[in-house]
Amino acid sequence: MIDWITKVNSTINGIVWGWPALILLAFVGVLMTCLTKFFQLGHFGHWMKNTIGAIFGDRSVTKHTKDRSISQFQSLCTALAATVGTGNIVGVASAIVVGGPGAVFWMWLIAFFGMMTNFSENVLGILYRHKNERGEWCGGAMYYLRDGLGSKPSCKTIGKVLAVLFSCFCLLASFGIGNMSQVNSMVGNVKNVLKIPETESPDLRVYVIGIILMIAVGLVIIGGIKVIASVTEKLVPFMVVIYVVGTLVIIAVHFETVPAVFAAIFKGAFAMKAVGGGVVGSGIALAIQQGMKRGVFSNEAGLGSSVMVHSSSNVKEPVRQGMWGIFEVFADTIIVCTLTALTLLTSGLVDLDTGKLTEAGAAINSNALISEAFSETFGAPGAWFITLAILLFAYSTVLGWSHYGATACEYLFKTKSVIVYRVIFVVIVLAGSLMEAQLAWDISDTFNGLMMVPNLIGVLVLSPVVMKCTKNYVDRRLHGKNEKPMLSMFPEIQAEQEKGLED
Repeated sequence: MIDWITKVNSTINGIVWGWPALILLAFVGVLMTCLTKFFQLGHFGHWMKNTIGAIFGDRSVTKHTKDRSISQFQSLCTALAATVGTGNIVGVASAIVVGGPGAVFWMWLIAFFGMMTNFSENVLGILYRHKNERGEWCGGAMYYLRDGLGSKPSCKTIGKVLAVLFSCFCLLASFGIGNMSQVNSMVGNVKNVLKIPETESPDLRVYVIGIILMIAVGLVIIGGIKVIASVTEKLVPFMVVIYVVGTLVIIAVHFETVPAVFAAIFKGAFAMKAVGGGVVGSGIALAIQQGMKRGVFSNEAGLGSSVMVHSSSNVKEPVRQGMWGIFEVFADTIIVCTLTALTLLTSGLVDLDTGKLTEAGAAINSNALISEAFSETFGAPGAWFITLAILLFAYSTVLGWSHYGATACEYLFKTKSVIVYRVIFVVIVLAGSLMEAQLAWDISDTFNGLMMVPNLIGVLVLSPVVMKCTKNYVDRRLHGKNEKPMLSMFPEIQAEQEKGLED
């Protein structure tokens, strides 16, 4: 059965992550960057001030709401909880092992353009969201596919079909990227620290670990988005800051190798010859593919996933939430993934001349490379530190993705089905703890790609709406023009939001 699943998944994965899909991903990012006039660069100070800067100066950003919505800061933390996961540690290491240091460059590039893809998804998410029977905001790719793409001439049916497909893929992805792969990484690192051997039949201790994780996940997600958000707003800042400090210490210890690391990244990105005469990495095509795949796996720009929690925010300006999407990708990939890459590449576990693992690095499982890099600097506590980091990162990702899957389930089967989904999601946690590591990652990759295609079609078709909304915001907020705000595509919601629009 496992062999059959592996073969089927491999075939589908080769299609959804082939060059046509990767080109579509890059094209949408470039297009949205151009249509918004390089918003992520031209208004860098503005979106930084209104995201991370606003946390310390604008009480409305962090203030808890009395209704069923969540604060802007909670929406960011829940989105980051889902994106800042094992992909930032294990995924980056895997990309370097397979694609060489050059994969890091392509990870940066796809993140730069991905900022505007994520921005566009969030803008559309707010414009096309609505409230469900419990008074909660519901938004996501399925809604702007159905109500946005579906409103175009002769596109009603295709809009509905793509919305259903996206929801189905999201539901499955929540069990893959949002559950099995994360849990598998958590259990793998705990086994490594506790020296639990790999056996044909799982060790009893693995079952115990899996059951503990089931309980930890179930206690939070049963309370819905409000409880999930209240946990992630405390967990995410703590885990990111601690991890960033740890990586900065290691990089500082090996500071003399940093110039050589950057040289290896840029040479490997274009398959240039290194000083030692070898080819850095495994060639430009592999570097591009691994960098883009792992970049998207980490920041999820283009998948249409994080928009589902951003749409639950109490924000009224679509562009304001779009800016949180820019910061999300920036924090996830440009900061956290880069620090992970520099930690590994300065550790001596990768030969910077050839781009391949050294003898010491080759003797270590790719999942444990970052743990080894920390151990070399901090000793035994370093391995425990990474184990704790992966536990926190992966746990928060599971919490965030449980909301994505619940949103997709609600769209497909109505509100009452959500409780059934959450029970199944918790049970899958145990399955993820027992699954073979590589298969868990491969399945996650496949579901990511399947979500990406319908979402990118929606963003592409609705790109003029994003451009119009962005121009409206810039004209009003930055140029002081007296124009009617563009807050929703539905007249009744537009009128409601205008009444409470922040000054």
